[in-house]
Amino acid sequence: MTSADPRGRRRAAIIQAALEVFASRGCADATFQTIAQTAGVSVGAIQHHFGSKERLIEAVDTHVLQTIGVVMSQPEPAGPAEVGQRVRVLFDAHLPVLDYVARQLVDDGPMGRVVFDAMAAGGVQRWEHLAESGATPEGLDTEWAGLNPLVLVLGAIIFRRHLDRRFPEGFATDSQLSRWERAMNMLISQGQLKH
Repeated sequence: MTSADPRGRRRAAIIQAALEVFASRGCADATFQTIAQTAGVSVGAIQHHFGSKERLIEAVDTHVLQTIGVVMSQPEPAGPAEVGQRVRVLFDAHLPVLDYVARQLVDDGPMGRVVFDAMAAGGVQRWEHLAESGATPEGLDTEWAGLNPLVLVLGAIIFRRHLDRRFPEGFATDSQLSRWERAMNMLISQGQLKH
């Protein structure tokens, strides 16, 4: 089904609405009625397309993984300090996906675990490769070197609404995302203290 197909558009609208409702209420507390109201469709339309809440959650999870996969599968950044580039693309273009991931991380949901585990494995692997090539200080703990940027990134995702309160224009704006990315890159590549 293409986006020109009314059934495909309705299905996509339901997935988008479910993504937003699940992010704000959690999967357990979300109802078909709330999702239907958000999507502008009937409860019957949701049942027709997905049959059950479990299948709707699976469709949302698939959408989230595909969205993150497209962004994260871009060519490798030039260095480990550029970890924020890809996440910034998600903030710029896919904020509801990040809100859903944040909820899943906080609720220890299955999608939160998948995202955390994949990002942790990739980050640790990247730092192990750098250590093997001699690009890191002797004795660097590569596991924590890979996990620390992940904590910074996921912290920004989870605490986005609190960060929005801190900055009058909001966190997910070009100026604040640029500041966050520069500060995070400097912290990762150089630390914050003069040596």
